[in-house]
Formats: sequence, structure tokens, C-alpha cells
Amino acid sequence: MLAPALLAWAPTISAQEPADPPAETQIFIKAERVIVQPGKELKDAQVLVQGGKVLAVGTDLVAPDGAKVLETKVVCAGFIDPWSTLGLDSASASLRDTNILTRAVDALNPFGSAVHLQAALRAGITGYGVALGGKASVKGLGAFVCTANHADGGLDVLLKDSFIGATVGSSGDAFDRIGYAERLVKYIKAGEDYRVEQVEYTHEIAKWRTEIAESEVKLEKDFKKAKKSRDKEIKEAEEDNKKFKEESYREDRQPRKPRFDAEKEAWARVAEGTLPLVVEAHRYVELSALLDGTKAFDRLRLVIAGGTEVLPLAATLVKRSIPVIVWPTPLGSKRPAGMRAHDLSLAGALAEKDVRVLLGSGGTSGTRDLPLLAALAVGHGLEPEKALAALTTEAARALDMGSILGKVRAGYRADLLLLDGDPISTTTSIRQVISAGKIAFNVEGGQ
Repeated sequence: MLAPALLAWAPTISAQEPADPPAETQIFIKAERVIVQPGKELKDAQVLVQGGKVLAVGTDLVAPDGAKVLETKVVCAGFIDPWSTLGLDSASASLRDTNILTRAVDALNPFGSAVHLQAALRAGITGYGVALGGKASVKGLGAFVCTANHADGGLDVLLKDSFIGATVGSSGDAFDRIGYAERLVKYIKAGEDYRVEQVEYTHEIAKWRTEIAESEVKLEKDFKKAKKSRDKEIKEAEEDNKKFKEESYREDRQPRKPRFDAEKEAWARVAEGTLPLVVEAHRYVELSALLDGTKAFDRLRLVIAGGTEVLPLAATLVKRSIPVIVWPTPLGSKRPAGMRAHDLSLAGALAEKDVRVLLGSGGTSGTRDLPLLAALAVGHGLEPEKALAALTTEAARALDMGSILGKVRAGYRADLLLLDGDPISTTTSIRQVISAGKIAFNVEGGQ
């Protein structure tokens, strides 16, 4: 018999003919408080869910016939862990030979991680960002994954290419650590140059085609005139007993198409801002080198993970709207050398300086502890509202999910938490977790 924590992952076996799928059940939630997003909430409000999305949010909604009605004190968006290795097999989580094309989705192991996934879901984490490579300088393509199991028992990957993961300054002396940052900047520059070359080729080939078309029109227009002139020249050459030399026609050479390079193509997406770059860095030396080296890339969407000594650089972070994923966990005296200055007050101190703060589980599989870590950050100076934003709107925005996750809003994916108190409080219990419009955890039903 399977352990209770694994029952949700067990496939259903039936000898009967498959029946027509039932109509999508509507869920109607009545709450004393609906936190639409941090800083905006409705009192005595309702939320209507169907088809995996929030259909409506308001204070005068009426439950449709047949809808499942739930009542609670507080409703908010599901929590997001933007810095995790949850769901990966252990070997892949610590790889060092990864590159920008290495994909986290290829190493996801939902069955081996079922217990941890269920624990994260019960803690209110409905989605997370995951990348391979541990301390690898380039971790590759990170994915955004849903913690609730997919219909077929696998993981529901919402975005396969959510971001690029990287690390600078994980080892060596100060010069070595700066070298890591400089190497990363070179990759980005190579991607930018590659894209410029492609754009230039596009313009050149368009210009060449226009010129060829114009030449063809002119040749056709002048054909009869040119033929008469040619016939006359041939006759004169014959009369003078000379050999007629045909005038050769040379067409402008077609521009050469740049050779496709998959790695440079990915770095080009980083340089142009279509893929966020999440870089783990801790000490001031490499953080400063990274920020200085990337300042020329106007479209780059840089995210700092860790940022142990980043506080003196807060003004630069604010100016460039660079968020920091903080891991507010007690480390004790045996902390890594690069995190000797680790301080639980970092999140609050950064937020006070208007830096965009996210909260993550430190690139570990301990995603289920994230709400507790958020409470620790609050206890060390982070405002509760900023902590909630760090777990919802800011996390979704940083990983390219801001248009569908992080808010309780019509049209957004229905990843919701039903609580008996404030979201960021150690005394609050989660009553239900709704993932993609379905009840994924119900404290009363034992799911």
C-alpha cells in the first residue's frame, strides 16, 4: 500500500470504458478578506473560479447553481519560490558541467520528489523556479513549475524557459571571482553581437532583394533598346572584321547569412531582455564587478540571488530595477565562506531602500520552509506587505509569470490560498490550496 503522501501521484486504473469528461466544476469562495495583491484587498468579498482561472472578484457576486462553495477568512494568491531545486534528481541538482542550453525540465523527477512536492503544496507554495547546476558558472535554462501534480501524474511545467541561471564568485580569490563575473559579461556581449549581426543581415538581404527587383524591372524595360544596340554593335564588328565581345552582366553578390549558433542565440535572448538572468552572487567584489560589467546592456533583466553583501549597492539596484532573491535562513557558524556576512535583516534593509525583494529557499529543495523563512524576515525588519509581495507579485514578475500569477484577479490562473489569518504569520493555517482551479489540498478532506 502506498504511503498517504504518495497517493496523489498514483495513477487511477479502471477496466471500464472512459466516460465523457464531466463539466468543469465552478468554485465560489466567500471570504472576509480577499487580498487582490499586496496593498489592495476587498472586505466581505467573493471569488468565482472555473476552467483553471479566476472568472470574477467582487463584493456582490452570487454563487452560480451547482458551484462548490467555500468559506474562509482570507484569500490570497499562491506563494512562489523563485530559487529552488525542488523536483530535480539529486545528481542533476549539483552538476558542474552545465551550459546555457542545459534544461532543468530534462531532470525533473516528480515521483522521486513526491513527498517534498506535497509538503511544499501544503505550505502554500503553488509554483517555483528551478535550475540545474548547483554552483556551476552557467546553470542553463530554468523552468517554472507547478507543485501540484499534473493530470497524468507528472509535473505541470508552466514555462520551460523561464530564465537563465548562473553563479559568480563561488570559489577562488578576489581576482578569480571577478573573473567569473567578467566571463559572464563576455557571454552576454557575444549574444548581443550575434543578434546585431542577424539584424544587420536582415537589413542587408532586404536591401539586396530590393535592388535586384529594381534591376530586373530596368532590364526588362530596356531590353528592346539594348537588343537593338547589341545587334548594331555585332554588325559593325562584322564589317570591321573584328570579334564581337559580349558585355558580361554581374549581379550583386547576395549577403552571407550568419551561421546559426544555439548558445549565442540563447545569450542573445538574455542580452535583449526576453530571458531574465538569475545570478547567484554573495560578496561585494563580485557583485560590484557584475553590476559594473552589465550596466551597458540596457535591456538585460538581471536578478541577483543571495546578495549577501549587496546592501551598499542598493542605489544601483533601485536605479536599474534589479530584484534580489534573499534566503532568510539561519546558517550558524559553519556557513560557507562567501556567506560569512549573511544576516536575516538583509531583506528588510533592502526593502527600506526601495530595492525589489524576493524570498527564496536558497537553491535547495526546502521550498516547503519558505513561509517560515518569510516570517523570519518579517521578524527581522521586513514589512509583512513587502514579504507577501516577495512571495507573490514580485516573484511572478521576475520569472516572466506576472501576467498570469501572483494576484487574485479575473483572467489570472486560479492558484489560491484559503487561510484562517494573515498570510505571513506563523499562527495562520492554510485551509485549502487551489491550483489551476482545482482543490489540490484541503485540510478537512485530508488531501
